[in-house]
Amino acid sequence: MPDSLKGRQILVVGGAGGLGAATSALLAAEGAVLTVTYRANRERAEQLAGIARVVQADITSQEDRGRLLAAMPRLYGLVIFAGHPARAAAPAELPAAMEHSMRVNYLGPVLLAREAAARMREQEIPGSLVLVSTMQAVSVFPGSTAYAGAKSALLQAARILAKECRGAPGIRVNVIAPGVMAAGMAEASIASGKYNRYLEEGVVQRFGRPEDAARAVRFFLEPDNYITGQVLSVDGGITL
Repeated sequence: MPDSLKGRQILVVGGAGGLGAATSALLAAEGAVLTVTYRANRERAEQLAGIARVVQADITSQEDRGRLLAAMPRLYGLVIFAGHPARAAAPAELPAAMEHSMRVNYLGPVLLAREAAARMREQEIPGSLVLVSTMQAVSVFPGSTAYAGAKSALLQAARILAKECRGAPGIRVNVIAPGVMAAGMAEASIASGKYNRYLEEGVVQRFGRPEDAARAVRFFLEPDNYITGQVLSVDGGITL
């Protein structure tokens, strides 16, 4: 496995965030040719300049999606971490939060995945697409309507795309659903003690680390992988 990604073009969208940076580091260490995108945090993204080509892009923009794909003529892998927590502090904020969540957590990632798959089919390149959802999309958590609704739709869209991509040239589409990770969106919630009960009740022995998500992504990117259309919960058992 350590040599199987060497020289392969992989696009990591949102690859400068907590989970994305760990994934980018793992893939770069195995010799993948990486392009990492960021939307706003340029300073954080440029820390990866030594291991990847770093590009600013907003994947809700058709122009930006086209620009990203045009710059990667032999794309093998696509990983999409981009997303937004879409929290609504009050009922009046829910409609706007839902609309924003659908754009950022569903439309942008799904359209990019479909456009990438279309290019790979045209060029007859076998490859792997990995989308990132959340534990809130596979289990019920009160107060998560805006975020979980869009991320649940992402799961179904990924399964549909996986079914459409069966057969030659061999494009696989899978999803990881992270749990409480000590990075990215969940960091503030962990610091506030929101999830302490999972430790106190013995549901999990620890909170997730970025490397847990990175290894799951790497598993799905393996060229000889025999899995498609699946969702892997990386949550230590919380959704059980």
